[in-house]
Amino acid sequence: MYVADSRSSKAPVAPTPSTGGPARRGAAARAVPGAVLALGAVSMVTDISSEMVNAVLPLYLLTGLGLSPLGFGLLDGIQNGFSALVRLVGGHLADRRGRDGAARHKAVAAVGYGLSALCRPLLLFVHTVPLIGAVIAVDRTGKGLRTAPRDAMISLATEPAHRGRAFGVHRAMDTAGALLGPLTAFLVLRLAGGPLLADGGERHGYDAVFTVSACVATLGVLILLLFVPNRQEGEAASDSTPSLRASLSLLRLPGLRRLTLCAVLLGLTTVSDSFLYLLVQRRLGLSVGLFPLLPLGTAAAFLLLAVPLGTLADRIGRRRLFLLGHGVLLAAYGLLLSPLRGLPVVIGVLVLHGAFYAATDGVLAAAAADAVPAEQRGAGLALVGTGQALARFACSLLFGALWSAVGGAVALAWSAGALALCVGGAAVVLRPSSTSEALAVEESS
Repeated sequence: MYVADSRSSKAPVAPTPSTGGPARRGAAARAVPGAVLALGAVSMVTDISSEMVNAVLPLYLLTGLGLSPLGFGLLDGIQNGFSALVRLVGGHLADRRGRDGAARHKAVAAVGYGLSALCRPLLLFVHTVPLIGAVIAVDRTGKGLRTAPRDAMISLATEPAHRGRAFGVHRAMDTAGALLGPLTAFLVLRLAGGPLLADGGERHGYDAVFTVSACVATLGVLILLLFVPNRQEGEAASDSTPSLRASLSLLRLPGLRRLTLCAVLLGLTTVSDSFLYLLVQRRLGLSVGLFPLLPLGTAAAFLLLAVPLGTLADRIGRRRLFLLGHGVLLAAYGLLLSPLRGLPVVIGVLVLHGAFYAATDGVLAAAAADAVPAEQRGAGLALVGTGQALARFACSLLFGALWSAVGGAVALAWSAGALALCVGGAAVVLRPSSTSEALAVEESS
């Protein structure tokens, strides 16, 4: 392990139970603390809100407003790019100490969730692509602020040996929201009686989706404020506050530097969800009315596999599973490019897509938490997440340009070839360079 969480000398220290005592056994059995479950509930509710919007926005922009694939790639890239620009700031601010010596993880996360909640009703009043892009940018700013402190709270509240499972539980709850979001949007559109496509300026069906989404997002903020503790059990109080320069210097740590480089390398060839769903809809001939339901397949597979694969990561190594997950994504690309057609192919692509997220999303955060000290956990997680988000931003721009130039199928084929090369390169990057480093990786995994 690189990290050992310690208690502050200012805080009361609980007596240490004997190895075989009931207190020790109870602590060992409680692999998923209450704080993780509360944060999972916040993420689940927030994801219902965000995925309601994400389920209809691509179709609305491309078909309703006539946006080109390149223009959509720019807007889709904004979702990752703006998040990346503020993620480092969010991680650094979250590590700053208050007067009680505790980090401000919850406060920064609350600001992030609040910003996203404020953006939902704004979608009711913006009807042009530039204004929608501005709202998306503010929403992604909120996401960037909250992601690192949220993951830091999860890692600090959990024993190191169980971090993969804890992140798996959180991501499963988060994905339950992703599963319910598109379904809710689909039902709201039907109940509102509006057309699925915005013809002749008629958009009351979409307005109903945006209104319900705003209410749900507000509920998520309330859950965070009421049920998530201000200080996690594994957090040590401190009088010192890491400087921004010290936060950026975390890349000097070999484990974190290699993991960040790997996340960037693979992020450059990870096609965004929206583009993948558009390719599934167009190549496999699905009706437009079923488009909002496509994310359900990914979310269902993610939900079912997040905890088992998180537990597996604790056993075989988090970095290893992270690489295997990108191999699964490559298989999804191959299946979509194959001459096979029909519902089984749609299901296969979506299941592989969900398995990719289950094997990489929380697993990457758990691996990064192993490589940074507790007092800089937010900044360390933000560095890895920022690198990945910027790479995916670049991928969205490049893929949108390729689609406009050579077509979606050819663009995906090129992306698949690049992904295969990057998986091989990442395997070399993550290979321990010495026996001592190999032992450190084994212990942290």
